[in-house]
Amino acid sequence: MIAAIDPFHAIAISREAHALEEQGRSILHMEFGQPSTGAPAEAIAVAHRVLDTEPMGYWESTALKQRIARHYADRHGVAVDAEQVLLTCGASPGLVLALTSLFAPGARVATARPGYVAYRNTLKALYLDPVEIACGPAERFQISADALARIDPAPDGLILASPANPTGTIIPPAELARIAAQCRERGIRIISDEIYHGLSFGEPAHSMLEYAADAVIVNSFSKYYSMAGWRLGWIVVPPQLIETARARMGNLFLTPPVLAQRAGLAAFDCTDELEGHVASYRRNRQLLLDALPALGLARIAPPDGAFYIYADISHLTNDSLGFCQRLLRDTGVATAPGIDFDPVDGHRFIRFSFAVSTDRVEDAIARMVPWFQAQPRR
Repeated sequence: MIAAIDPFHAIAISREAHALEEQGRSILHMEFGQPSTGAPAEAIAVAHRVLDTEPMGYWESTALKQRIARHYADRHGVAVDAEQVLLTCGASPGLVLALTSLFAPGARVATARPGYVAYRNTLKALYLDPVEIACGPAERFQISADALARIDPAPDGLILASPANPTGTIIPPAELARIAAQCRERGIRIISDEIYHGLSFGEPAHSMLEYAADAVIVNSFSKYYSMAGWRLGWIVVPPQLIETARARMGNLFLTPPVLAQRAGLAAFDCTDELEGHVASYRRNRQLLLDALPALGLARIAPPDGAFYIYADISHLTNDSLGFCQRLLRDTGVATAPGIDFDPVDGHRFIRFSFAVSTDRVEDAIARMVPWFQAQPRR
């Protein structure tokens, strides 16, 4: 029997948004966590040289793997051998690679609810059993060691994200250590999605490798490095999993694009330009936080990192998908419905992405304030 998975509703919102653009409407895209900035200038320059001089083919950059390994030593103080790094065609194949390397069909894997829509649906597509842990305001919308301890029997695995999607919340280092200890005690394998690392507005996020050397790390150039369209990511696996993961990578995905690998190596050292993007996100975040009272949104997840605000709209609707569709058609602002991230309570939440330029955030606020104020209260 083919596994049944739910659609990614934000994609349908985006499809309608682009159709409206083709009709001449002015659309502000806040539905995806997709930076509106391009790849760093030096990365683009390198890509031009590669296009002019290299035939390209199936290839994995040793230099990029070494640079990623050095990143974990420099940023997190952990030793990673370059052979533990596998380059992938983005974080999504990286997640498939991690899951198929760790678990057999039928394994139970815990995730936070709300959480990234593809965790639940990828688990289902691979015939794994998602065990969703309800995480509300009291838990800052994040998995805790205590919640993990209450799952009986223990799950086979755990996917966690810090900063998280859709909330932007970060798990404090002491709690990460407690989660790692709980997983060691109960034999739970950890996959840590660290795709939003580098995008923090207070204390930086910590890698799970600091607390669990056998964790599998998933990361990507899509967010901090502003290279979503280049389809380049990586996973870090413990030494005993290298051959298993490499066999799957070679058969399922071959290699990521040579062009992206060359550009990604250059992007790693474009710190000033990339930190300038983070400064823009910080401004955008504050603009939205300041606008929330005028929008009538009093209950939100605390956005410590990433570039999202996840807001409770239960005083306005019990249908987040319909609400996002009306908001798009009436104002031209595209957003993501909470049901993507939480099939139980997401009907009363909406997610804004502030990964767009600051002038577009200002424009979106100007359009949304009168529209939200005109909505009838439930």
